[in-house]
Amino acid sequence: MHTPSTLAMILAGSRVDELNVLTCYRPKSAIPFGGFCRVIDFPLSNLMNSGIERIAILSQYRSYSLINHIGTGAAWDMIGRYRGISILPPFKDMENNAEWYLGSADAVYKNLDFVRYYQPEEILILSGDHIYNMDYRKLITYHHEKKADLTIGFTQVPLAKAHRFGVAALDEEDGERGGRVLAYWEKPEVPTSDWASLTVLCFRPEVLYRALEENHGKNSYEFGRDIIPMLMEQKRRVYGYKHQGYWGYTRTIEEYWQTNMDLLGENPKIDMEKWGVRTNLAHRGICDVQPTLIGKTGKVQNSMIYNGCVVDGEVRNSILFPGVHVKKGAVIESSVLFFNNKIGENCCLNRVVADVNSIFEAGVCAGPSSEQKAEQITVIGWNNHIPAATVIEQGATIYPQLSIGQWKQKVSTGEVLR
Repeated sequence: MHTPSTLAMILAGSRVDELNVLTCYRPKSAIPFGGFCRVIDFPLSNLMNSGIERIAILSQYRSYSLINHIGTGAAWDMIGRYRGISILPPFKDMENNAEWYLGSADAVYKNLDFVRYYQPEEILILSGDHIYNMDYRKLITYHHEKKADLTIGFTQVPLAKAHRFGVAALDEEDGERGGRVLAYWEKPEVPTSDWASLTVLCFRPEVLYRALEENHGKNSYEFGRDIIPMLMEQKRRVYGYKHQGYWGYTRTIEEYWQTNMDLLGENPKIDMEKWGVRTNLAHRGICDVQPTLIGKTGKVQNSMIYNGCVVDGEVRNSILFPGVHVKKGAVIESSVLFFNNKIGENCCLNRVVADVNSIFEAGVCAGPSSEQKAEQITVIGWNNHIPAATVIEQGATIYPQLSIGQWKQKVSTGEVLR
Protein backbone atom coordinates (compact mmCIF):
# COMPACT_ATOMS: atom_id res chain seq x y z
CA MET A 1 0.00 0.00 0.00
CA HIS A 2 1.29 3.44 -0.95
CA THR A 3 -0.93 5.79 1.02
CA PRO A 4 1.81 7.58 3.05
CA SER A 5 3.24 8.92 -0.22
CA THR A 6 -0.10 9.94 -1.70
CA LEU A 7 -1.15 13.56 -2.08
CA ALA A 8 -4.90 13.98 -2.55
CA MET A 9 -6.37 17.10 -4.14
CA ILE A 10 -10.13 17.69 -3.90
CA LEU A 11 -11.79 19.87 -6.54
CA ALA A 12 -14.32 21.63 -4.32
CA GLY A 13 -14.55 25.23 -5.38
CA SER A 14 -17.31 25.62 -7.94
CA ARG A 15 -21.07 25.93 -8.15
CA VAL A 16 -23.49 24.66 -10.80
CA ASP A 17 -26.52 26.51 -12.08
CA GLU A 18 -28.63 23.35 -11.85
CA LEU A 19 -28.38 23.42 -8.05
CA ASN A 20 -29.90 26.84 -8.17
CA VAL A 21 -30.44 28.73 -4.93
CA LEU A 22 -28.68 26.06 -2.84
CA THR A 23 -25.39 27.38 -4.23
CA CYS A 24 -26.13 31.11 -4.01
CA TYR A 25 -23.88 31.41 -0.97
CA ARG A 26 -21.84 28.19 -0.90
CA PRO A 27 -19.96 25.90 -3.30
CA LYS A 28 -21.76 22.70 -4.23
CA SER A 29 -19.35 20.62 -2.13
CA ALA A 30 -20.52 22.43 1.03
CA ILE A 31 -24.24 21.76 0.55
CA PRO A 32 -25.74 20.05 3.62
CA PHE A 33 -26.58 16.39 3.10
CA GLY A 34 -28.21 13.55 4.98
CA GLY A 35 -29.38 15.32 8.13
CA PHE A 36 -26.06 16.41 9.61
CA CYS A 37 -23.13 16.42 7.17
CA ARG A 38 -21.94 18.07 3.93
CA VAL A 39 -21.39 16.59 0.48
CA ILE A 40 -17.59 16.98 0.75
CA ASP A 41 -17.61 14.73 3.82
CA PHE A 42 -17.83 11.68 1.55
CA PRO A 43 -14.49 12.08 -0.25
CA LEU A 44 -12.90 13.34 2.98
CA SER A 45 -14.14 10.29 4.89
CA ASN A 46 -13.03 7.99 2.07
CA LEU A 47 -9.54 9.51 2.32
CA MET A 48 -9.47 9.14 6.09
CA ASN A 49 -10.63 5.53 5.92
CA SER A 50 -8.05 4.85 3.19
CA GLY A 51 -5.21 6.15 5.35
CA ILE A 52 -4.45 9.07 3.02
CA GLU A 53 -3.40 11.91 5.27
CA ARG A 54 -2.09 14.75 3.10
CA ILE A 55 -4.98 16.58 1.46
CA ALA A 56 -5.40 19.84 -0.44
CA ILE A 57 -8.79 21.38 -1.16
CA LEU A 58 -9.03 23.65 -4.21
CA SER A 59 -11.75 26.21 -3.60
CA GLN A 60 -12.68 29.60 -5.03
CA TYR A 61 -16.46 30.16 -5.11
CA ARG A 62 -17.79 31.64 -1.83
CA SER A 63 -15.38 29.56 0.21
CA TYR A 64 -16.40 30.73 3.69
CA SER A 65 -18.89 27.96 4.46
CA LEU A 66 -16.44 25.34 3.22
CA ILE A 67 -13.52 26.79 5.22
CA ASN A 68 -15.73 27.03 8.30
CA HIS A 69 -16.82 23.43 7.89
CA ILE A 70 -13.33 22.00 7.34
CA GLY A 71 -11.93 23.91 10.32
CA THR A 72 -8.61 22.43 11.43
CA GLY A 73 -9.32 19.05 9.84
CA ALA A 74 -9.60 17.44 13.27
CA ALA A 75 -13.00 15.91 12.45
CA TRP A 76 -11.25 13.63 9.94
CA ASP A 77 -8.17 13.12 12.16
CA MET A 78 -6.11 15.28 9.79
CA ILE A 79 -3.91 17.01 12.35
CA GLY A 80 -0.37 15.85 12.85
CA ARG A 81 3.24 16.17 11.83
CA TYR A 82 2.74 14.29 8.58
CA ARG A 83 -0.94 14.82 7.93
CA GLY A 84 -3.26 17.73 7.41
CA ILE A 85 -5.74 19.54 5.17
CA SER A 86 -4.70 22.64 3.23
CA ILE A 87 -7.23 24.90 1.52
CA LEU A 88 -5.80 26.47 -1.64
CA PRO A 89 -7.76 29.48 -2.96
CA PRO A 90 -6.76 31.49 -6.06
CA PHE A 91 -3.96 33.96 -5.42
CA LYS A 92 -2.01 36.90 -6.80
CA ASP A 93 1.68 36.31 -7.53
CA MET A 94 4.77 38.43 -8.16
CA GLU A 95 4.00 38.61 -11.89
CA ASN A 96 0.66 40.20 -10.94
CA ASN A 97 -1.26 37.17 -12.14
CA ALA A 98 -4.56 37.27 -10.28
CA GLU A 99 -6.94 35.19 -12.36
CA TRP A 100 -9.52 32.83 -10.96
CA TYR A 101 -8.90 29.16 -11.50
CA LEU A 102 -9.84 28.71 -15.15
CA GLY A 103 -10.81 25.06 -14.78
CA SER A 104 -10.00 21.90 -12.83
CA ALA A 105 -6.62 21.39 -14.53
CA ASP A 106 -5.69 25.05 -14.14
CA ALA A 107 -6.42 24.89 -10.41
CA VAL A 108 -3.86 22.10 -10.00
CA TYR A 109 -1.39 23.73 -12.40
CA LYS A 110 -1.35 26.96 -10.39
CA ASN A 111 -0.49 24.98 -7.25
CA LEU A 112 2.30 22.81 -8.65
CA ASP A 113 4.77 24.38 -6.22
CA PHE A 114 2.62 23.02 -3.38
CA VAL A 115 2.40 19.61 -5.06
CA ARG A 116 6.12 19.31 -5.74
CA TYR A 117 6.98 20.31 -2.19
CA TYR A 118 5.54 17.02 -0.92
CA GLN A 119 7.22 14.89 -3.61
CA PRO A 120 4.29 12.46 -3.79
CA GLU A 121 4.61 9.02 -5.33
CA GLU A 122 1.13 9.42 -6.75
CA ILE A 123 -1.34 12.30 -6.98
CA LEU A 124 -5.00 11.51 -6.37
CA ILE A 125 -7.42 14.10 -7.78
CA LEU A 126 -11.04 13.86 -6.62
CA SER A 127 -14.32 15.65 -7.12
CA GLY A 128 -15.74 17.13 -3.93
CA ASP A 129 -19.42 16.65 -4.79
CA HIS A 130 -20.09 12.93 -5.30
CA ILE A 131 -21.75 10.56 -2.82
CA TYR A 132 -19.98 7.19 -2.67
CA ASN A 133 -17.82 4.90 -0.55
CA MET A 134 -14.42 3.83 -1.89
CA ASP A 135 -11.18 2.48 -0.47
CA TYR A 136 -8.73 4.44 -2.60
CA ARG A 137 -5.91 2.08 -1.60
CA LYS A 138 -7.32 -0.56 -3.92
CA LEU A 139 -7.29 1.84 -6.86
CA ILE A 140 -3.75 2.99 -6.00
CA THR A 141 -2.55 -0.61 -5.75
CA TYR A 142 -4.08 -1.35 -9.16
CA HIS A 143 -2.42 1.80 -10.53
CA HIS A 144 1.02 0.56 -9.45
CA GLU A 145 0.41 -3.02 -10.58
CA LYS A 146 -0.31 -1.73 -14.07
CA LYS A 147 2.59 0.74 -14.02
CA ALA A 148 -0.03 3.21 -15.19
CA ASP A 149 0.54 6.85 -16.00
CA LEU A 150 -3.07 7.57 -15.09
CA THR A 151 -5.74 5.41 -13.49
CA ILE A 152 -9.35 6.63 -13.60
CA GLY A 153 -12.19 5.42 -11.40
CA PHE A 154 -15.28 4.43 -13.41
CA THR A 155 -18.81 3.38 -12.55
CA GLN A 156 -21.58 2.04 -14.77
CA VAL A 157 -24.51 4.36 -15.48
CA PRO A 158 -27.60 3.94 -17.67
CA LEU A 159 -26.52 4.40 -21.29
CA ALA A 160 -29.28 6.99 -21.76
CA LYS A 161 -27.58 9.20 -19.16
CA ALA A 162 -23.97 8.56 -20.15
CA HIS A 163 -23.84 11.68 -22.34
CA ARG A 164 -23.57 13.77 -19.18
CA PHE A 165 -20.21 12.27 -18.21
CA GLY A 166 -16.77 11.43 -19.44
CA VAL A 167 -17.06 7.83 -20.63
CA ALA A 168 -14.53 5.21 -21.68
CA ALA A 169 -14.24 1.95 -23.53
CA LEU A 170 -12.27 -0.51 -21.37
CA ASP A 171 -10.68 -3.77 -22.38
CA GLU A 172 -11.34 -6.91 -20.36
CA GLU A 173 -7.77 -7.30 -19.14
CA ASP A 174 -8.69 -7.55 -15.47
CA GLY A 175 -12.39 -8.37 -15.52
CA GLU A 176 -14.31 -6.75 -12.68
CA ARG A 177 -11.24 -4.87 -11.41
CA GLY A 178 -10.72 -2.81 -14.54
CA GLY A 179 -8.77 -2.64 -17.75
CA ARG A 180 -6.86 -0.45 -20.11
CA VAL A 181 -8.72 2.58 -21.46
CA LEU A 182 -9.08 2.00 -25.19
CA ALA A 183 -10.95 5.23 -25.91
CA TYR A 184 -12.26 8.17 -23.91
CA TRP A 185 -15.01 10.67 -24.77
CA GLU A 186 -15.94 13.72 -22.70
CA LYS A 187 -19.74 14.11 -22.61
CA PRO A 188 -20.40 12.55 -26.05
CA GLU A 189 -23.72 13.36 -27.71
CA VAL A 190 -24.30 9.69 -28.56
CA PRO A 191 -22.35 7.56 -26.06
CA THR A 192 -21.33 4.02 -26.95
CA SER A 193 -20.12 3.09 -23.46
CA ASP A 194 -21.80 3.16 -20.06
CA TRP A 195 -18.59 3.39 -18.00
CA ALA A 196 -18.66 6.93 -16.56
CA SER A 197 -15.78 8.71 -14.89
CA LEU A 198 -16.08 9.26 -11.13
CA THR A 199 -13.54 12.08 -11.35
CA VAL A 200 -11.20 9.91 -9.31
CA LEU A 201 -7.85 10.33 -11.06
CA CYS A 202 -4.58 8.76 -9.89
CA PHE A 203 -1.57 10.24 -11.71
CA ARG A 204 2.09 9.41 -11.91
CA PRO A 205 3.46 12.81 -10.87
CA GLU A 206 5.90 13.35 -13.78
CA VAL A 207 3.12 12.62 -16.26
CA LEU A 208 0.76 15.08 -14.58
CA TYR A 209 3.39 17.82 -14.41
CA ARG A 210 4.22 17.49 -18.08
CA ALA A 211 0.58 17.35 -19.19
CA LEU A 212 -0.32 20.47 -17.21
CA GLU A 213 2.70 22.34 -18.59
CA GLU A 214 1.79 21.36 -22.17
CA ASN A 215 -1.83 22.41 -21.67
CA HIS A 216 -0.94 25.77 -20.11
CA GLY A 217 -1.80 28.70 -22.34
CA LYS A 218 -4.48 26.88 -24.31
CA ASN A 219 -8.15 27.83 -24.33
CA SER A 220 -9.46 25.06 -22.09
CA TYR A 221 -8.23 23.78 -18.73
CA GLU A 222 -10.23 20.70 -17.75
CA PHE A 223 -9.06 17.20 -16.89
CA GLY A 224 -11.90 15.48 -18.73
CA ARG A 225 -11.96 17.74 -21.76
CA ASP A 226 -8.22 18.33 -22.18
CA ILE A 227 -5.77 16.36 -20.05
CA ILE A 228 -7.19 12.84 -20.42
CA PRO A 229 -7.63 13.14 -24.23
CA MET A 230 -4.06 14.50 -24.43
CA LEU A 231 -2.69 11.46 -22.61
CA MET A 232 -4.74 9.12 -24.78
CA GLU A 233 -3.37 10.79 -27.91
CA GLN A 234 0.17 10.39 -26.56
CA LYS A 235 -0.44 6.64 -26.09
CA ARG A 236 0.18 6.89 -22.36
CA ARG A 237 -0.68 3.96 -20.09
CA VAL A 238 -4.22 4.96 -19.03
CA TYR A 239 -6.20 2.41 -17.05
CA GLY A 240 -9.71 2.27 -15.68
CA TYR A 241 -10.57 0.99 -12.20
CA LYS A 242 -14.16 -0.26 -11.88
CA HIS A 243 -16.05 0.95 -8.83
CA GLN A 244 -18.59 -1.60 -7.66
CA GLY A 245 -21.19 0.01 -5.44
CA TYR A 246 -23.43 3.01 -4.97
CA TRP A 247 -22.55 6.34 -6.57
CA GLY A 248 -24.74 9.40 -6.13
CA TYR A 249 -24.47 12.35 -8.49
CA THR A 250 -25.77 15.62 -7.02
CA ARG A 251 -25.51 18.02 -9.95
CA THR A 252 -29.23 18.82 -10.22
CA ILE A 253 -31.93 19.49 -7.64
CA GLU A 254 -33.71 16.27 -8.60
CA GLU A 255 -30.51 14.22 -8.20
CA TYR A 256 -29.68 15.90 -4.91
CA TRP A 257 -33.19 15.17 -3.59
CA GLN A 258 -33.12 11.56 -4.81
CA THR A 259 -29.70 10.89 -3.30
CA ASN A 260 -31.03 12.09 0.06
CA MET A 261 -34.06 9.81 -0.35
CA ASP A 262 -31.64 6.91 -0.90
CA LEU A 263 -30.78 7.19 2.81
CA LEU A 264 -34.28 6.01 3.75
CA GLY A 265 -36.06 2.67 3.86
CA GLU A 266 -35.39 -0.66 5.56
CA ASN A 267 -32.36 -1.35 3.34
CA PRO A 268 -31.06 2.08 2.32
CA LYS A 269 -28.70 2.38 -0.62
CA ILE A 270 -26.50 4.72 1.46
CA ASP A 271 -25.39 3.53 4.91
CA MET A 272 -23.37 6.40 6.36
CA GLU A 273 -22.56 4.51 9.56
CA LYS A 274 -21.27 1.47 7.67
CA TRP A 275 -19.35 3.73 5.29
CA GLY A 276 -17.67 5.48 8.22
CA VAL A 277 -18.74 8.99 7.19
CA ARG A 278 -17.46 11.73 9.47
CA THR A 279 -18.33 15.39 9.64
CA ASN A 280 -17.37 18.44 11.68
CA LEU A 281 -19.92 18.32 14.49
CA ALA A 282 -18.57 21.57 15.91
CA HIS A 283 -19.72 23.43 12.78
CA ARG A 284 -23.01 25.18 13.59
CA GLY A 285 -22.68 23.73 17.11
CA ILE A 286 -24.56 20.57 16.22
CA CYS A 287 -22.58 18.56 18.78
CA ASP A 288 -24.22 20.64 21.52
CA VAL A 289 -27.90 20.49 20.53
CA GLN A 290 -30.47 18.74 22.70
CA PRO A 291 -31.93 15.35 21.76
CA THR A 292 -34.85 15.40 19.36
CA LEU A 293 -38.23 15.80 21.02
CA ILE A 294 -41.29 14.04 19.56
CA GLY A 295 -44.39 15.60 21.14
CA LYS A 296 -47.71 13.94 22.00
CA THR A 297 -49.12 14.87 18.61
CA GLY A 298 -45.89 14.11 16.74
CA LYS A 299 -45.62 11.20 14.29
CA VAL A 300 -42.52 10.06 12.40
CA GLN A 301 -42.41 7.48 9.63
CA ASN A 302 -39.38 6.34 7.60
CA SER A 303 -37.41 9.52 8.23
CA MET A 304 -34.01 10.69 9.45
CA ILE A 305 -34.32 13.32 12.15
CA TYR A 306 -31.14 14.62 13.75
CA ASN A 307 -30.69 15.96 17.28
CA GLY A 308 -32.11 19.38 18.04
CA CYS A 309 -35.44 18.91 16.26
CA VAL A 310 -38.89 19.29 17.81
CA VAL A 311 -41.73 17.42 16.10
CA ASP A 312 -45.34 18.04 17.07
CA GLY A 313 -46.68 17.41 13.57
CA GLU A 314 -46.24 14.51 11.15
CA VAL A 315 -43.03 13.70 9.27
CA ARG A 316 -42.95 11.03 6.57
CA ASN A 317 -40.12 9.92 4.25
CA SER A 318 -38.10 13.04 5.04
CA ILE A 319 -34.75 14.26 6.35
CA LEU A 320 -34.58 16.94 9.04
CA PHE A 321 -31.38 18.71 10.06
CA PRO A 322 -30.72 20.04 13.59
CA GLY A 323 -32.98 22.83 14.79
CA VAL A 324 -36.01 22.05 12.63
CA HIS A 325 -39.32 22.59 14.48
CA VAL A 326 -42.52 21.06 13.10
CA LYS A 327 -45.59 22.40 14.85
CA LYS A 328 -48.92 20.72 15.50
CA GLY A 329 -50.98 19.85 12.45
CA ALA A 330 -48.09 20.30 10.01
CA VAL A 331 -47.32 17.47 7.57
CA ILE A 332 -43.85 17.04 6.06
CA GLU A 333 -43.67 14.52 3.21
CA SER A 334 -40.65 13.46 1.10
CA SER A 335 -38.73 16.63 1.96
CA VAL A 336 -35.23 17.72 3.01
CA LEU A 337 -35.23 20.54 5.56
CA PHE A 338 -31.88 22.15 6.39
CA PHE A 339 -30.82 23.61 9.74
CA ASN A 340 -33.22 25.70 11.84
CA ASN A 341 -36.31 25.73 9.64
CA LYS A 342 -39.49 26.50 11.58
CA ILE A 343 -42.67 24.91 10.19
CA GLY A 344 -45.86 26.48 11.53
CA GLU A 345 -49.17 24.87 12.44
CA ASN A 346 -51.13 23.15 9.67
CA CYS A 347 -48.41 23.64 7.04
CA CYS A 348 -48.03 21.02 4.33
CA LEU A 349 -44.64 20.51 2.65
CA ASN A 350 -44.29 17.82 -0.01
CA ARG A 351 -41.11 17.22 -2.05
CA VAL A 352 -39.52 20.39 -0.73
CA VAL A 353 -35.85 21.20 -0.24
CA ALA A 354 -35.61 24.13 2.17
CA ASP A 355 -32.30 25.85 2.92
CA VAL A 356 -31.40 27.08 6.40
CA ASN A 357 -33.20 29.50 8.74
CA SER A 358 -36.58 29.82 7.03
CA ILE A 359 -39.87 30.36 8.84
CA PHE A 360 -43.08 28.92 7.40
CA GLU A 361 -46.01 30.64 9.05
CA ALA A 362 -49.24 28.76 9.75
CA GLY A 363 -51.06 27.18 6.81
CA VAL A 364 -48.27 27.45 4.22
CA CYS A 365 -48.49 24.76 1.55
CA ALA A 366 -45.47 24.00 -0.66
CA GLY A 367 -45.18 21.34 -3.33
CA PRO A 368 -47.86 19.18 -4.95
CA SER A 369 -51.16 18.78 -3.13
CA SER A 370 -52.56 15.34 -2.34
CA GLU A 371 -54.69 15.55 -5.51
CA GLN A 372 -51.75 16.35 -7.80
CA LYS A 373 -49.18 14.03 -9.33
CA ALA A 374 -45.83 14.67 -7.64
CA GLU A 375 -43.34 15.46 -10.40
CA GLN A 376 -41.11 18.38 -9.43
CA ILE A 377 -39.05 19.52 -6.45
CA THR A 378 -39.82 22.86 -4.79
CA VAL A 379 -36.75 24.76 -3.53
CA ILE A 380 -36.77 27.41 -0.81
CA GLY A 381 -33.66 29.59 -0.44
CA TRP A 382 -32.30 30.44 2.97
CA ASN A 383 -33.42 33.09 5.48
CA ASN A 384 -36.95 33.41 4.16
CA HIS A 385 -40.07 34.29 6.14
CA ILE A 386 -43.04 32.82 4.28
CA PRO A 387 -46.33 34.56 5.17
CA ALA A 388 -49.26 32.56 6.55
CA ALA A 389 -51.46 30.66 4.08
CA THR A 390 -49.03 31.16 1.17
CA VAL A 391 -49.32 28.52 -1.56
CA ILE A 392 -46.10 27.54 -3.33
CA GLU A 393 -46.80 25.09 -6.13
CA GLN A 394 -44.47 22.28 -7.14
CA GLY A 395 -41.32 23.09 -9.04
CA ALA A 396 -41.23 26.68 -7.80
CA THR A 397 -37.93 28.26 -6.78
CA ILE A 398 -37.75 30.86 -4.02
CA TYR A 399 -34.60 32.98 -3.88
CA PRO A 400 -32.98 33.68 -0.48
CA GLN A 401 -33.94 36.45 1.89
CA LEU A 402 -37.03 37.85 0.18
CA SER A 403 -38.65 40.79 1.90
CA ILE A 404 -42.27 40.56 3.00
CA GLY A 405 -43.24 42.90 0.17
CA GLN A 406 -41.88 40.47 -2.46
CA TRP A 407 -44.22 37.66 -1.46
CA LYS A 408 -47.56 36.92 -3.04
CA GLN A 409 -50.33 34.62 -1.92
CA LYS A 410 -49.70 32.01 -4.63
CA VAL A 411 -46.46 31.08 -6.39
CA SER A 412 -47.30 29.12 -9.54
CA THR A 413 -45.86 25.82 -10.73
CA GLY A 414 -42.28 26.27 -11.90
CA GLU A 415 -42.23 29.98 -11.07
CA VAL A 416 -39.05 31.65 -9.84
CA LEU A 417 -39.64 34.25 -7.15
CA ARG A 418 -36.70 36.59 -6.64
